[in-house]
Amino acid sequence: MKKGLTVFSGGANPLLGAKVCKFLSLDQGKIEITRFPDGEIDMKILEDVRGADVYVIQPTCPPVNENLMELLIMIDCLRRASAERITAVIPYFGYARQDRKAEGRVPISAKLVANIITAAGATRALAIDLHAAQLQGFFDIPMDHLYAAPVLVEYFRQLNIKDLTIVSPDVGGIKMARAYAKRLNADLAIVDKRRSGPTETEVMHVIGEVEGRNVILVDDMISTATSITEAAKHCRKKGAKDIYICGTHAVLAGKAVEKLAKAPVKEVVVTDTIPTAGKEFSNLKVLSVANLLGEAIRRIHHSESISDMFR
Repeated sequence: MKKGLTVFSGGANPLLGAKVCKFLSLDQGKIEITRFPDGEIDMKILEDVRGADVYVIQPTCPPVNENLMELLIMIDCLRRASAERITAVIPYFGYARQDRKAEGRVPISAKLVANIITAAGATRALAIDLHAAQLQGFFDIPMDHLYAAPVLVEYFRQLNIKDLTIVSPDVGGIKMARAYAKRLNADLAIVDKRRSGPTETEVMHVIGEVEGRNVILVDDMISTATSITEAAKHCRKKGAKDIYICGTHAVLAGKAVEKLAKAPVKEVVVTDTIPTAGKEFSNLKVLSVANLLGEAIRRIHHSESISDMFR
């Protein structure tokens, strides 16, 4: 490539973009993003990117459609400016839950979004803790899937919690919970639940031992926080001591902040894949994935292994 590494950040999470650039000892790519009077997005790349290896950091978090559209326009802008390679760095991939036809006459929006990102001109994609690992196959371009576990596990390891049990708030999260349990040398338990409505769940029972144990509830995202707070309450009823909630993506939609603030938990630990400004509460702990992303970008740029980061 004629030029080296260039990193741009969209408006969804500029602080994370700045931290990634600091880790890479790079000046952030200069871009001007404005709005037309009717709300349409306008932008201009303010530096030469011809022949460059470019990375665009933009999680598609709420407002999802605004941030997704901004990502697409940035990619198109860079493609038309003759960037050699464009990697869409999407720390949080929105629409990920719509990954199959659970019933008739519904879309598979995750595949549609992957197609649109590719059509815009992205030649590679990078994401953290996809809602389902098979989403990697939805992209027709190389996709690197990172895990926030090293960042989160290191934090809990430093707390040196005794008598620890990792709890999955639902059956679908067993694989992730097992990985945390293995790394933290902890026991494993699962909350069995049934969904009583679109946003409401009813906990049935806990499979595994939590009585007299310290508990970490692990999930990939905290959206409305209904499932994970109900699981925390049930673990408390079953005799758990200190309870922690751990989630990669702090979507925190609806009344999530209120639910988490009232939940019987010692701490809620999330990462900064999604900005939490304006949604803070007393026992919220935010860890940064900037170094994780920065190292992945460095390795991709130099054609080095990504999987070695998680061994």
